[in-house]
Amino acid sequence: MTRRVYLRSFLPAAIFLVAAVSSFAQVDRPNFDRSQTFDVQHYILRVAFDRYKKTITGDTTVVLKPLAAGFRTVELDAVDLTFSSVTLGDTDTTLTHRTTGEKVVVNLDRTYAPAETVSIRFKYTAKPAKGIYFVDADKDRSAQIWTQGEPDEARHWFPSFDFPSDKATTEQYITAQADETVVGNGEMLGKASNGNGTATWHFRMPVPHSTYLVSFVIGRYAKIEEKYKDIPLGYYIYPGRESLVKDAYGRTVDMIGFFEEKTGVAYPYNKYDQTMVADFQFGGMENITATTMADSEIFSADSEFGKGGVMDLVSHELAHSWFGNLVTCKNWAELWLNEGFATFMEAAYRERTFGRAAYIAKVRSDALNVLIDDTITRRRHGLYNQRAGDVSSLFDNSSVTYSKGGAVLHILREQVGDQAFWKGVNIYLDRHKFASVESTDLKRAMEEASGQELKWFFDQWVYGASLPKITVTKAYDARNKTLRLTFTQTQKPDTIVPAVFRLPMEIEITTASGVKTEKVNITQRIQSVRLPVEGKPSDIVFDPAEKIILKSLKQGPMTTVR
Repeated sequence: MTRRVYLRSFLPAAIFLVAAVSSFAQVDRPNFDRSQTFDVQHYILRVAFDRYKKTITGDTTVVLKPLAAGFRTVELDAVDLTFSSVTLGDTDTTLTHRTTGEKVVVNLDRTYAPAETVSIRFKYTAKPAKGIYFVDADKDRSAQIWTQGEPDEARHWFPSFDFPSDKATTEQYITAQADETVVGNGEMLGKASNGNGTATWHFRMPVPHSTYLVSFVIGRYAKIEEKYKDIPLGYYIYPGRESLVKDAYGRTVDMIGFFEEKTGVAYPYNKYDQTMVADFQFGGMENITATTMADSEIFSADSEFGKGGVMDLVSHELAHSWFGNLVTCKNWAELWLNEGFATFMEAAYRERTFGRAAYIAKVRSDALNVLIDDTITRRRHGLYNQRAGDVSSLFDNSSVTYSKGGAVLHILREQVGDQAFWKGVNIYLDRHKFASVESTDLKRAMEEASGQELKWFFDQWVYGASLPKITVTKAYDARNKTLRLTFTQTQKPDTIVPAVFRLPMEIEITTASGVKTEKVNITQRIQSVRLPVEGKPSDIVFDPAEKIILKSLKQGPMTTVR
């Protein structure tokens, strides 16, 4: 998903003099996993609408398998659904049920074992406060109905295990006006007329996916089609605005090829649609095989100023096909694995298209977002979000999950090297495809690919919060021809903010004799180094290649000791 954002080990040749060692006071990380007593295999979703009342008629079948013997009670997420019947599959066997809070609890007809499959059919009505959105027509477009599932809105229109760790296949039967367009997940198997001016579209998504990725869009659209290899691509645009497709979506084929090349993993699904909608609260949402995008964002492709942002949006949502949809965060504390990677891939595509300077500019912009946010907010969390228990606030501090996530992946790439980084990405995706992941899974893949031990890296950049804030004093010793640099880390430490960031840093020193690069490994709160130089430096650049992009570094004037 894209948030709408309107701010867009080294061995040093040195002697360490001053030490004030302080360790990162880590606390136990809370467990945000959700326990399960069953594994959903398949959802069959049937839905029709009363647009005037903004209500739905739902008919959902949930097919599941118990995880232990003696299974007799099923608890599913369901918010404000009024059930007219709950039965055992397609039989006449009525199952007793009750609603409590945001749950529906069903008592089965008998106990079931893990080898058995249980099918429960729910019929209900609802006026969804979330999940399904009704948009009235205006002079520029038709009325629309569309869904938004992330993080936990699916439960507002169908009973489900509405958490990212559980994956199931889906079918949808969506009834709308016969002359409308319906976009759903996966393959469209057919469209049946109902003889009353409506029709029912049938979609099937045969690859398991999380409930937050289930979607549909209903409205009147022009469809522009092309292919990537044998994969059909659909661009759904308001009639009369077809000229937007080239500037908004014209790089899609190139992006898919690039993402396949860099990850080593083929696009994993049978189609890819992109649909614009009105009044969308986000920039875009990576619904599986059927991304939804805010029309206001797509319209900006009409201007030279807006084209770059639309390119980033399209590449971000497409990247989720690998990072988020194929391999999904196990719980919401790990959301950065979805959003940070999608943000990083925006920069990677810019590097491929426009060169290294464009890549660095994008990562630098992300880092600036983080620095600004870190300055003004006190509700800090790490990439691993210690505040994830409050799902409603997951996207409140999105500069961390998105911008910091992308910037940290850049730092990781520089730490392990380009070849090892992309090898690690391939191991990570291939090992966990169609499954759920944690940060430790990425750590293991990168360690395997690089041969480096990366616990320190993940401790400070993933589980820790904030970023290093450094002041540097400089003194040139003319007699001994040495440069003394004293680094002081000034970030305020707490249980999640490290007192000391480990920073393998390059330093570029210019003297009358030329330019040379030294390497220092900063590992202390206050640390001094002496570096041999040919004469008094005329310029000193810290981290010239911006490998450690997430930092605030201030340096004072140089003093001379004679």
